[in-house]
Amino acid sequence: MDNYKIIDFTSLNETVQDLIRQAAEARKNAYCPYSNFAVGAAILTEEASKVYTGCNIENATFAPCICAERAAVPKAICDGYLKFKMVAVVAHQQGCFTAPCGVCRQTLSEFRGSDGDIDIYLCKPPMDKVLCTKLSKLLPLAFESFMKDNVIE
Repeated sequence: MDNYKIIDFTSLNETVQDLIRQAAEARKNAYCPYSNFAVGAAILTEEASKVYTGCNIENATFAPCICAERAAVPKAICDGYLKFKMVAVVAHQQGCFTAPCGVCRQTLSEFRGSDGDIDIYLCKPPMDKVLCTKLSKLLPLAFESFMKDNVIE
């Protein structure tokens, strides 16, 4: 239980509530004729506190499917935002909350905020309970490729 907590939606601050609402709204545009599993995501940038949304987009061959989180990321990047403060994911799954997949976790890790982490909020469409965690808790040993700070000279 140290990795996350489940709290009431109404106890969250207005910024987080709005982010979850935008993820729920993006979920309505999901293209998921094969799985019927709609997912919406909303990302809050660290710089300028702008919100970018995405939904999952399936394909009959499955491999080129795009997750909601990875639909939102390039929108933010194209506008020049490289640090994310928080991410909300809304999907309906019986018995549990839907967390970002492994590829999405690693993708988000590339754009962690100045504090080295991203707040993650997972919610179901009724928006009554929210699972709150951090990206570092979902991806404790994230892969880090070539970066100036990691080069041994």
